[in-house]
Formats: sequence, structure tokens, C-alpha cells
Amino acid sequence: MKQTTRQFIVSSSTDFREILIAEFAAMGFDSFQETDEGFIAHTDNLVDIAEVAGVIARYVDTAGASMKVEEIEKVNWNEEWEESYDPIVLANKILVRASFHDPQPDIPYELIINPKMSFGTGHHETTGLMMKAQLSLDHKNKKVLEAGCGTGILTILAGKLGAAELYAYDNDEWVKDNIQENLKNNGTAARVSIGTIETLDLPNDFDIILANINKNILLNDIPFYSQKLNKDGVLLLSGFYESDLDEIRLATSKEDLNYVNSLTRNGWMAAHFLK
Repeated sequence: MKQTTRQFIVSSSTDFREILIAEFAAMGFDSFQETDEGFIAHTDNLVDIAEVAGVIARYVDTAGASMKVEEIEKVNWNEEWEESYDPIVLANKILVRASFHDPQPDIPYELIINPKMSFGTGHHETTGLMMKAQLSLDHKNKKVLEAGCGTGILTILAGKLGAAELYAYDNDEWVKDNIQENLKNNGTAARVSIGTIETLDLPNDFDIILANINKNILLNDIPFYSQKLNKDGVLLLSGFYESDLDEIRLATSKEDLNYVNSLTRNGWMAAHFLK
């Protein structure tokens, strides 16, 4: 007799997906698959359906959240993930692969990223744009901070590009083990904190700050990024659409951050600012 399990198919606006995943993780869900509309959550743990529905109900108005539950045959989700996670090459210079993929020695920068429940594999437009933008920056001997680090992919690339000191933080406790594993797999050392830029005791002399989050958090945190940057420091922002650039530029201009240039792909944008 086949064993079955439930999968929870969630749709929401992009800005709230990481927040909803954090809510689901807190309820005991331990495996997530990204989709174009949101994500699919799985767990072998017992969960309270009413509690899950209550979380979705709180985000109906703000995030357009909805959910359906399906009964499916039980499968090995680690194997499913391995089959669906392909390595990628960016700008012919960066290879992002999982530990079970073969290396490609002809690519200058190799990043081994096992995402688990954290976002950031280079597959999403914003992550790819940030990494391409990093290639244009001088990281050598620089002090770098990644805000909302997820898997730590941008921190790891900064280290491979020659940064001397690396800091990273995220507001979700469940990303910490994942980023530490990824740092170890890449031979990278970084100071990792859980919290927000408002609450953490971070240095005020960063040369580069990398923030791939979402528009609302960026707008809130731009003043803090400016405070933490050295004069002539670089701020790279992504997680927003091309149509949001004017709003982002207005916020940065109030904090002595001058717009330099930007990259776009499929409506998403990464923008470069200089203090």
C-alpha cells in the first residue's frame, strides 16, 4: 500500500514569500519548493491545519495569500530537490552548484550552495543580477556586509573576489545552520548574526553592503545602510522591480547615496549606489 502525505501549495506576492516560509517553518514544515506563484511546503510532522489556515488568513489582504492542500504519494524530497536543482553559470565566470554536482575547473569562481530551506541559489533573477554586479566591484581587502543573507551566496562570492572581512545577517533563525554549512563548503569565514540591521551591533565602516531583500524592507533599511557605510562605500540593492527604481532612488538620495547604474532582467533590477 502506498504511503501518502500532504503538500501545501501557497500563492502570495513576492514581497511576502520569505515571511510566509518563515511562518511555515515555525509550524514544523521542513521542506520548501519555490514556484512562480509562491512555494510548496512539505512536512512529515503533524501540523494543525486550522493553525496553517489561520496564518494564510492573516496575509490575504497584504500579500494576496491563498493555499490549497493536496494528498500525494510520499516521496524522498531530498532526492526530488537534487533532481530539480541544476548548476548554473553566470557571465561565464561564476559557477553555482550543489555539493552533488560535478565541478567545472574552467570557471574562475565556483560556489557550492546547498539551499535547503533558505533562498539564494543564483537561479532567481535578483540573485543573478547581484552576483553579476559584484563582478564589476573591487572587493580586494574590503569589509563587506550581506543583509538578509539566506544561503550566504553573496557573502561567499565576496570572499572569493578577495574581501578581507565578511559579515552577514538574516532575521530568520533557521537559515543559520544552512549558511554555516555553505561557508564551510566554500572555505569562507564570515561573522553571521540573526536579527535586523536596526537591532544588531554591526560595525559602521563597511566598504560594500549587499542587500537582496524586497522593496519594503529596503526602503526601511536604506538609512541604516548609509550609516554603516564608509565614505565612497558601495551599496548594491535588489529584490525590486524596474518600476520601483524611482522610489528607491528617492530614498537613497535622502541618505547621501548617489545612483551609479543598474542591471535588469525580466522586470527585476539590481542597482548600484555610492556614498
